[in-house]
Amino acid sequence: MFYRKNMGSKESWARVIGGALIVACSLTQIGLTLLGLVLAISGVLTALTGLVGFCPACAMAGRKSLEGPR
Repeated sequence: MFYRKNMGSKESWARVIGGALIVACSLTQIGLTLLGLVLAISGVLTALTGLVGFCPACAMAGRKSLEGPR
């Protein structure tokens, strides 16, 4: 692995659900405009950080990785 997980399972699930909601709302409410696609891409990236368990922004802010079993 090239990274260490820096979020717990509850936060990961929240990011996956939140990212899916961002994608769904942006495409249904705004549509296939430039703004809608940019918001949908941000939702996909949010969901991916939840699936992987690593947030690059949290790492840059100095958040420590998880220690021990979940």
